[in-house]
Amino acid sequence: MAGILIGGALLLGGCADLADSLDNGAASGTAVGTPRAGMAAVPSRAEALALIDRVNGYWQRTTPPTEWAFWNVAAYHTGNMAAYAATGNEAYRRYSERWAEYNGWRGAKSDDQSQWKLTYGETDDHVLFGDWQVCFQTYIDLYRLGPQDPRRIARAREVMDYEIGTSRVDYWWWADGLYMAMPVMTKLYALTGDRRYLDRMVAYFDYADGLMYDADAHLYYRDARYVYPRHQSVNGRKDFWARGDGWVFAALAKVLADLPRDDPYRPRFEERFRAMAAALRPIQRPEGYWTRSLLDPDHAPGPETSGTAFFTYGLLWGINDGVLDGATYLPAVLRGWDYLAHVAVQPDGKVGYVQPIGDRAIPGQVVDRDSTAHFGVGAVLLAAAEMARLRR
Repeated sequence: MAGILIGGALLLGGCADLADSLDNGAASGTAVGTPRAGMAAVPSRAEALALIDRVNGYWQRTTPPTEWAFWNVAAYHTGNMAAYAATGNEAYRRYSERWAEYNGWRGAKSDDQSQWKLTYGETDDHVLFGDWQVCFQTYIDLYRLGPQDPRRIARAREVMDYEIGTSRVDYWWWADGLYMAMPVMTKLYALTGDRRYLDRMVAYFDYADGLMYDADAHLYYRDARYVYPRHQSVNGRKDFWARGDGWVFAALAKVLADLPRDDPYRPRFEERFRAMAAALRPIQRPEGYWTRSLLDPDHAPGPETSGTAFFTYGLLWGINDGVLDGATYLPAVLRGWDYLAHVAVQPDGKVGYVQPIGDRAIPGQVVDRDSTAHFGVGAVLLAAAEMARLRR
């Protein structure tokens, strides 16, 4: 069936319907709704949609769309578009459209290319910094939904065409940047058919991979400052930041969602995605969450929602699209979902236990039920949309 891909979900169209096989016990050995020992029941589609409405209803009632296009806000909108794909709720779409209009369908706004910077920065001349580019994901999604007004994607094409026209490969030097910018490249490829977007994306990814990927742990350091043994956890272990690896894992899912099945680059990203999934599964806490320092729970103990939601989203996407084995990964998904639905999300829909903006797990930092943030809400919406797709 035809549809539009948003966040890995096929909007109002068909998707890999794994619910039937789950109901027949193909993935878990039991019927859906009948948990085996230590495993929660698979929620119904109605339950997943209800969680989306509770979370997103609360957020949009309490947060105006007239906010800047920087990463923290823009990451929420990637989740909001997945929520729209799952529900068809036009209020969600209109919310992102108002935000896009408020920002003129731009990220950083400088028009002087000679002043464009790719280093960290929150000002309008940091056009090439990936945190100003995640907004393009939502602009492209809205363009594809219509109306297909060229103004909606003009800035995205201007900025990314500038980048792919340079010889530089060092645009992505921190883990978060992979989520911010990689899906922009695959979305533009899907829109235009121009393989330069994919070729340069792979070159940029290879550069980032060389800086941050640990081939033994199959996880990513947040950036070069945190590579072991230069940086260690409180117990002398490798310190992989949950949200940083969450950004990468979710980015790989979003990239694979847009790459054709026969694309020559697809095997390398599937291999990396599966390796990360295999590394993440055994370090999940019994309560369903992942701690902020993935391999050292004592470094910053307690629940954290943003990383957990990104991991749950990625695992669900992998099962839904046949990249991950359901029998292996469904128990981890259900533990993650149980934490998100019953601990992280409060009765009124507020998402709690989100580590504040930062770049590492910080010992002693307070993260509690009142700790929330745009990007954490977006991550929960991504996970809930994939749960709804599992049960379609």
